[in-house]
Amino acid sequence: MAMNGTITKWFDDKGFGFIKDENGDNRYFHIVKVANPDLIKKDANVTFEPTTNTKGLSAYAVKVIPDSKYLYIAGERIKITAIKSYRVYSEEVPAQTHINKENTILSVGMLMNSLKSGSANNPNQTRTLKKIEITTLHGKKLTFTDDEVDIDATVKLIKF
Repeated sequence: MAMNGTITKWFDDKGFGFIKDENGDNRYFHIVKVANPDLIKKDANVTFEPTTNTKGLSAYAVKVIPDSKYLYIAGERIKITAIKSYRVYSEEVPAQTHINKENTILSVGMLMNSLKSGSANNPNQTRTLKKIEITTLHGKKLTFTDDEVDIDATVKLIKF
């Protein structure tokens, strides 16, 4: 079962280091157990398979998560490291809020198949629309709705 962690120490000359795992435990890892060793650096986020060796907790199948991960939301490209904060909230909107299906792109880059379109029978009908507002380090605010992106998947990608 894969775990997430952060590289806390890296001894370049010795080819090994330590990862603090999601439980707060320190795990030894060796460069030969890393899929992309050129990305190893202190404070880098990693995924790995937990194991134990004669010296204690260790990690293998380590993958360093690249810094320049981009999030693609509804045609916007956002660098994950440029996101300062985000908030998820809900808003009441008219039930027949227009959805432009051609431009609706899931954060992972796939077209969404199952769009929830409100019933257009009663013009006074409303529905609750979940929204995510992302603020970048440059102070730019971007708001996307549940109709445009999979908000839960987006939050998992951002993971503060």
